[in-house]
Amino acid sequence: MERNTFDWITIVLVIVGAINWGLVGLAKFNLVDLIFGTIPWLLNTVYVLVGLAGIWELVQLFKK
Repeated sequence: MERNTFDWITIVLVIVGAINWGLVGLAKFNLVDLIFGTIPWLLNTVYVLVGLAGIWELVQLFKK
């Protein structure tokens, strides 16, 4: 399956989310909060985008 730009963006967002959760679990360090924490709406937007990217990748996983 060939991936387009949207697919690559979602993969990057999922990886960023996974790394962030790993840091939270291992070191109680939230990198996304450190970078975007001073702008609450941007912080929430990043979390929503990471969540939507995860759903997209899950759907892609079960496609042909």
